[in-house]
Amino acid sequence: MKYALITGANKGIGFETARQLLQHGYYVYLGSRDLLKGQQAVDHLQAEGLTQVEPLVLDVTDSASIAAARAALGQKATGLDVLINNAGISGAMPQPALSTPVSLMKEVFDTNLFGVVQVTQAFIDLLRQAPEPRIVNLTSGLGSLTLHNDPTWQYYPIKLMAYNASKAALNMYTITLAYELRESPFKVNAVDPGYTATDFTYHNGPGTVQDAAARVVKAALLGPDGPTSQFYSDDNAPETGISPW
Repeated sequence: MKYALITGANKGIGFETARQLLQHGYYVYLGSRDLLKGQQAVDHLQAEGLTQVEPLVLDVTDSASIAAARAALGQKATGLDVLINNAGISGAMPQPALSTPVSLMKEVFDTNLFGVVQVTQAFIDLLRQAPEPRIVNLTSGLGSLTLHNDPTWQYYPIKLMAYNASKAALNMYTITLAYELRESPFKVNAVDPGYTATDFTYHNGPGTVQDAAARVVKAALLGPDGPTSQFYSDDNAPETGISPW
């Protein structure tokens, strides 16, 4: 049995990622800030016959919640094979560089960067117990510095100060973490799920949650010869699947 933890998994891409990992035979801990919403998501999956799943109360912005989730999971499993840092927020709009409040920046970074760091640090000991641990950080093409400096890029005008900067910072954390774990069996990668129609995007975007989750799952299932420290983005690099940072 292999075990996976997905943050923010009671809906959207996280929920579909849970479904697909369950279909691959994983036991999934479905992270959710709210127990009721987490249980409802679990009930939905179990009604489909995907029974190896349970909710785990986890608010990535709350250190006490993270510690409690780590303690709870530690009583259930001796190791963790996959950590998917899926939870994220966009923040209030608009986000111009000259007038976005620092308070909004802190709010977005608290979830999109600091939450990922805290969760990863809290669960790293369980991940080390797995023979081939995988960490997948959900990023965005909007976090690419290279693309944001290219006027021909289709999303070039979308300059969201708080959100884009948080994802660029997350990308750097991914690179740094992968480097720190380079001599181990870990694979640490960032995945851009694409512009997907979910609550997060107010149901705009051409992508489906099924396709988005498949990109995440692909990184979670990398074999021992798979790459680490990569920025996967089928949308922004359709030929190679690797986005420029």
